[in-house]
Amino acid sequence: MDDFRIIYKILRILQNSMDLEEFDRNSISAEALGLSVPKWSRLMAMLLKEGYISGGETWNTMNCGYPRVVLSRPELTLKGLEYLEENSLMKKAADLAKGIVGTAANMI
Repeated sequence: MDDFRIIYKILRILQNSMDLEEFDRNSISAEALGLSVPKWSRLMAMLLKEGYISGGETWNTMNCGYPRVVLSRPELTLKGLEYLEENSLMKKAADLAKGIVGTAANMI
């Protein structure tokens, strides 16, 4: 699974959890997503730093080659919602374009 799909999946899980009283942080854990801890930490650090999610902290230590991440109350931000919306529209446009190309190829 490429990094953008993983990011999309994390944001979608957080979006779907907005109706819940309690969020199960394990649903976006490294294990649940099938990621190594270093990759998970780097992706979460990026999402936090860029403002797509909130409710977490990152820091670097001398004895670890990747950022340390703690999610206390992870939540999707407005920027994260916009990312999901833009990517949904891009996917629909790409699917439409594939359909047009496929139809045109069948006509030749």
